[in-house]
Amino acid sequence: MSGNILGGLGSGLAYAGGDAFLMLPDRGPNATPYDVSVDNATRYYNRFHSFRFQLGPSSTGLPFTVKETLEATTLLWSPTPLTYKGEAPALNAAGRFYFNGRSDQFDAAEGSTNPDNARFDPEGIRVSGDGKSVFVSDEYGPYLYQFDRATGQRLKSFALPSKFAASHLSSKGEAEIAGNDSGRVANKGMEGLAITPDGKTLVGIMQSPLAQDGGTRAPYVRIVTVDIARGATHEYAYGLNNTGTAEKPKYAGISEIVAVNDHQFLVDERDGKGRGAGGEPVFKKLFLIDLKGAADVSDLSGAEALAGKTVTKTVFLDMVAALKAGGVVTDAIPEKIEGVTFGPDVTLNGGVTHTLWIASDNDFLSTIDGKPNPNSIYVFGFSDADLPGYVPQVLAQ
Repeated sequence: MSGNILGGLGSGLAYAGGDAFLMLPDRGPNATPYDVSVDNATRYYNRFHSFRFQLGPSSTGLPFTVKETLEATTLLWSPTPLTYKGEAPALNAAGRFYFNGRSDQFDAAEGSTNPDNARFDPEGIRVSGDGKSVFVSDEYGPYLYQFDRATGQRLKSFALPSKFAASHLSSKGEAEIAGNDSGRVANKGMEGLAITPDGKTLVGIMQSPLAQDGGTRAPYVRIVTVDIARGATHEYAYGLNNTGTAEKPKYAGISEIVAVNDHQFLVDERDGKGRGAGGEPVFKKLFLIDLKGAADVSDLSGAEALAGKTVTKTVFLDMVAALKAGGVVTDAIPEKIEGVTFGPDVTLNGGVTHTLWIASDNDFLSTIDGKPNPNSIYVFGFSDADLPGYVPQVLAQ
């Protein structure tokens, strides 16, 4: 089949100006048994999709209906060779080497942040201010890459501090976790990505605490800011709310971060319950955080050292409550609400309303146990009073 068919959507969602949006799948189909030696990940071409979402009149009782149009699917590739295990992707050609979802596509002699590894698990996507490129965050490295929006060619790799890298790599997540006492936890790398409204700074957030900070049972996740022009980084600590107890810890996680302005951000923190996973969804919230005046924790290591250094946070949106209030039944609320972006302003009741778009990832499974499991997109309206200080990203048209 074609290498660039529509497949997977909701791991990342980015507004691109006008009625344009970009949607990002993760590393490929892996929710059903395929090959346990590679964490059931298939040999998949990493990609993003370009959509038009046009708002129109609705007969459902909601203010608008949305018509979606797929415009393009763009595969991601490197102009320099990448490390593959076994056969290389069939679409490879001279000067064009495609990134791959499989977990075994790495050089065992190098650490996880080696930019020449072919394995790539994209999770967050944002558009550059000039509209010509996209930034993508990843869980395997973790990586931060810049790609040409039109062609999918990798333009730049951003070097992250060495503390984020895992030294001993494996194609199986459990083995990789057991083999490292520092660096990102396998499959829980840089899950979320924001870009400040001026387009100058990337802000990534890890899904889970680093191994040296306590791993998946610990309460503090790192945020990394990256100056796009200079590459300089700073780190901040985010305190998780959904951690359970010492006797019965919850594997809480972060799915996304989006910029409100140059120092405030919304962070998507959620549980693992809901459509696609089972159980009743309870904890899926967007927290408003502020990096202004927050402690830089770049030189600190360990949960005890990070305690008391976390950024301020308040609940902005309880997504479970809001979706129920909007008529979504509990059984239909997705487990993986992973894509968050601000969208275009709309005219509603004679005034201007800002929009917040939220997308779910269905792990490439359109049905589970015979029940529909679609990718879903929810659009919320808010005012300046709801979110003082909101500054939309400046995007070239």
